[in-house]
Amino acid sequence: MALPSGISFSPAHSVELSDRFNVAVPFIDRHVGEGRGAKAAIRTSTESVSYADLAERVSRAGNALLAAGLRPGDRLLMVVKDCPAFFYLFWGAIKAGIVPVPPNTLLRAPDYAYMFEDSGCRLVVYSPEFTGEIGPALEQLGARAPNALDVDGFLTAMAAASPALEARLAAPEDDCFWLYSSGSTGRPKGAVHAHRDMVVTSELYGVRVLGISETDVSYSAAKLFFAYGLGNGMTFPLWVGGTAILDDRRPTPETTFSNIETFRPTIYYGVPTLYAAQLAALETQKRDLSSLRACVSAGEALPADMFRRWKEQTGTTILDGIGSTEALHIFIGNRLDDCRPGTSGKPVPGYEARILDENGDPVARGESGRLWIKAESAAKYYWNKPEKTAETMVNGWLNTGDTYRQDEDGYFIYEGRSDDMLKVGGIWCSPVEIENCLVGHPAVLEAAVIGQTDEQSLIKPKAIVVLKQPGDAGAAMTDALMAHCKRTLAPYKYPRWIEYVPELPKTATGKIQRFRLRA
Repeated sequence: MALPSGISFSPAHSVELSDRFNVAVPFIDRHVGEGRGAKAAIRTSTESVSYADLAERVSRAGNALLAAGLRPGDRLLMVVKDCPAFFYLFWGAIKAGIVPVPPNTLLRAPDYAYMFEDSGCRLVVYSPEFTGEIGPALEQLGARAPNALDVDGFLTAMAAASPALEARLAAPEDDCFWLYSSGSTGRPKGAVHAHRDMVVTSELYGVRVLGISETDVSYSAAKLFFAYGLGNGMTFPLWVGGTAILDDRRPTPETTFSNIETFRPTIYYGVPTLYAAQLAALETQKRDLSSLRACVSAGEALPADMFRRWKEQTGTTILDGIGSTEALHIFIGNRLDDCRPGTSGKPVPGYEARILDENGDPVARGESGRLWIKAESAAKYYWNKPEKTAETMVNGWLNTGDTYRQDEDGYFIYEGRSDDMLKVGGIWCSPVEIENCLVGHPAVLEAAVIGQTDEQSLIKPKAIVVLKQPGDAGAAMTDALMAHCKRTLAPYKYPRWIEYVPELPKTATGKIQRFRLRA
């Protein structure tokens, strides 16, 4: 495959690719020819799908989409839960030259109506559970609404379709699929990804950082519609011929622990919010997590205290990293043999990172600035948003919108979204640093920090806290938390106000929506 310079495949994954190819072939079709036809590609609580079954159903799905009137280049919106049908639709569309777009399945009707119209999709396929939101979204658009079909209806059409489908060839840089951004800073944007991008992330992070192989069983609590979950739960295992575990339920400590004990995955992917809840559960129960050789975290920075407590409770290491919808997966991350708690790690091999000041100049080591990355897996552009594309994607570099600094040993330390940074007493202050301090207190489950004006109209930190025991909220707890912060942080950084809430507003990917807290 003609990937950009600097990308080569390890011998175990040297598949036959060329300038004209279809990415569904190396991810789906090749496994049958390599003798994995009978091996489980997907396992759920109710079924197991072999690689031979998967290859046949992907071809049937592509033919069913073509029979429904879609043509190469058309968009397919697939509001589908984590189940084998997601794989059939996604890869069947790609094999037929159709562009799959899997949005967040936890959105509401106005959000879907926006995405249907913004994408110009020809067809929406949705899990029946989401009818209550999809129906009103279609009604809102009236005559402008795309055709729609629930998954059950599509599976019926798929079963009647031909199992033979010739892959539509494309260039590595041609449009392949879209992902909408999570909306942590506002309106979602459609990031357009190319055929090569899933190959790049699967090889550079999956193989070279995680060391994933066909013997691995992957379980991602992060859902497939999330760029992080798409890699964890689908492309990484398919790239190496491993097995993916799917669960369509909302992840909780009970469901995730049960899945780990039942399916015995070797790699588990979570987010800090879930790890916090799991740690709270482990304080009162013992679970068998012995199958795990590695755990991964992304979505938000993982506090060092959470890393330490997970290691103590489970004996396994959480590899924290940062990725994005635009880059498709993690581009800076910790490794099993090179891990520093409280940091995002170092750039993944094949990626470049730099920290720039507001003038676009590199900052000195130890100083904060905006993180830019160069990624061969980067999205080509934002659909229908040329100004945002020009602002974010500059000469092959991605403006991540995150504030970072690099320590003396080269590890990257997250300091929050660039628009979340606070200036307290004329000094820039990272809300993440204060949040990590609060989470280090044994009474705190989660925390978010925003800026609020005091009686003199000056910005000071305000903490919004979720306690492990909500009944402990009160003046005594506030005094204890403020004293904890004053002992740990620079004097100007402690929160001047603390508000207690039952939960924090988040995107479905687990990112705290500070803009909602500010509003």
